[in-house]
Amino acid sequence: MSINLTERILGSDASIAHSSIIKYDFLWQAIEKISDIISSVIDNLGSDFEKIDEGVYVFRGITIPSSVKIEGRAVICEGAELRHGAYLRGEVIIGRGAVVGNSCEIKHSILYDHACVPHFNYVGNSILSEGAHLGAGAVISNLKINKSSVKVSLNSEKIDTGLRKMGAIVGAHAEVGCGSVLNPGTLIFPNALIYPLSSVRGTIPEASIYKRDGEIIKRNL
Repeated sequence: MSINLTERILGSDASIAHSSIIKYDFLWQAIEKISDIISSVIDNLGSDFEKIDEGVYVFRGITIPSSVKIEGRAVICEGAELRHGAYLRGEVIIGRGAVVGNSCEIKHSILYDHACVPHFNYVGNSILSEGAHLGAGAVISNLKINKSSVKVSLNSEKIDTGLRKMGAIVGAHAEVGCGSVLNPGTLIFPNALIYPLSSVRGTIPEASIYKRDGEIIKRNL
């Protein structure tokens, strides 16, 4: 995946980790190397962040509810909101103004600034770009049912990522409807809209609408 295509699908540089992410030729390599990315981010954090636990860094002034569980390393940026019962597991970056809501689990993933995962969502081994939004109950599956390596569909070609676990890459300001499932290896370009209760796989073009029967039409913005 060229840098131009990487920037097209992310649609934004609004992340404390963006400069580290775009160093990789393929976005799924960034997912594989999230641990290295977090190490780089932590090494360059300024005095505005405080260490509240081993490997956990929070922008000063953010209140973490007692019901929130954080395991492993995490970076929580300015204005981020962690709501009741949120669970951060593994290597996680939560961007500025991003929301992780009630009973949501984020694992081995990066949320860009203002990404919103507000109600009963699971996000595993994924990247959500600026302003991406998951409706209530929408989940990102990161493991195929037969546990084989995840393949990505791009330009009529299936690319084997070599990853056993990969969720989705969701572009800037994309909207995923309530109760939808993004299957492993899904790529959603910016400003796409996914109908509620959809099962999505493959690549969803920019500014398009994905209907529940798999039909894709142009979105009028």
